Amino acid sequence: MARTTFEPALAFVLRHEGGFADHPADPGGATNLGITLATLSAWRGHAATVADLRALTRDEAASIYRARYWDAIAGDDLPAGLDLVIFDAAVNSGPTRAARWLQALLSVPVDGRIGPVTLEAARAFATAGLVAGFTARRQAFVESLPTFRTFGRGWSRRIAAARVAGLALVTPDPSITSPSGKEMPMTTENPMKTENPPAPVDPAKPAYASRTLWANAIGLAALLLSWAGFTIPGLDTAVLTESLLQYVAGLGFVASSLFRLIATRRLMP
Repeated sequence: MARTTFEPALAFVLRHEGGFADHPADPGGATNLGITLATLSAWRGHAATVADLRALTRDEAASIYRARYWDAIAGDDLPAGLDLVIFDAAVNSGPTRAARWLQALLSVPVDGRIGPVTLEAARAFATAGLVAGFTARRQAFVESLPTFRTFGRGWSRRIAAARVAGLALVTPDPSITSPSGKEMPMTTENPMKTENPPAPVDPAKPAYASRTLWANAIGLAALLLSWAGFTIPGLDTAVLTESLLQYVAGLGFVASSLFRLIATRRLMP
């Protein structure tokens, strides 16, 4: 599976975690290369100091990440690209929560452990769709946190970057499906979205079948007859004849405009 993707996934995490930081509003406390003091203490088997954390090397951080996060989410067995986004989420929110997000997305039993059932389900779906769906769940989670106002912009940028980095590792396979059961287009722009088909256009029809043409012809004929002094037999008043002819002309042009509007709306997508 994805045994060669640990290094690019780790590089992504380290790039976003940065170096030593100790923000007073960060519930994780002091960190270096994304590793907290509590994590370093548990890894070494004794209480580590802030000075120990400052001196943490990349090699030791990589060993911690592989053992406590990558292996915990079965990174070597996940499809390439999906492994990166789940790994990054595990670093930020814990391997158990990341596993639960994936299991909920796949509609498999949610136990917080990525085992054979979860892996089989993940391989049955389009990886690009899983990457998009998983990062959407992660985004919804961070937006629900009380510290989102302080850290939300950075978290959102990181989740979006993880989505792009994960999709870059995906090998498209149009023969498999999305979690919804529908075939999924393999695009990095928006893998969860399908294109809307264009609206059908009526086939061309002969000129004599055009209602617009007949409406214009009736209106024009009525005007010409009016100008020519046409009178209706049996009526003594020319005023009535003139009004009737003008009414027919006006009605013809109104009908013409209405038919044109209907035809235009049919052509609009």
